[in-house]
Amino acid sequence: MGISAKRVATLLLPIALAACSSSGDEGRSLSLFNDKPDTPQSFPANYRAELLAFMRTYLNNPVGVRDAAMAEPVMRDVNGKMRYISCLRYSARESDGSYREPHERVVLFVNGRLDRLIEKGGELCSGVALAPFPDLEKMSR
Repeated sequence: MGISAKRVATLLLPIALAACSSSGDEGRSLSLFNDKPDTPQSFPANYRAELLAFMRTYLNNPVGVRDAAMAEPVMRDVNGKMRYISCLRYSARESDGSYREPHERVVLFVNGRLDRLIEKGGELCSGVALAPFPDLEKMSR
C-alpha cells in the first residue's frame, strides 16, 4: 500500500507551518488572533451579546443571577499589551439556592472579540463606572 502525495502533504503541513513560525521569536507564543504588541485593537462592538452567550456556558446555573453590573469597554494595559476590557460584577445562584457576595471579573477582548474572563478584576477595574446589566439577570437555560 502506498501513501498518496496529498496525504503526505497534509501530514507535513503542520510541521512546515511550525518551522515558519519560529523565525527568531523564541519565547513568544502563537496566537489565533495575530496578537502582536503593536497591533491596534478594535472596539468590541457586540460585547454585550458575546458576553451573554459566554455566561450561559460559564455559569453552572445561568438562571437567577442578581446584582449584575457591567462597565463599558475601556483600553487597559494587560500584561504589557493594550487591550479592551470590561468589568463585570454579579452574584450567581449557588447549587443550594443561596447567593454569595457578588463576584467581580474582567472580560478581556482581543481584536474586538471576547477572549476570556479573568477571575480577579483587581486594579484593572479601578476607576470604571459600573452600570446595571439587567440582561444578565434575565438569562434562562
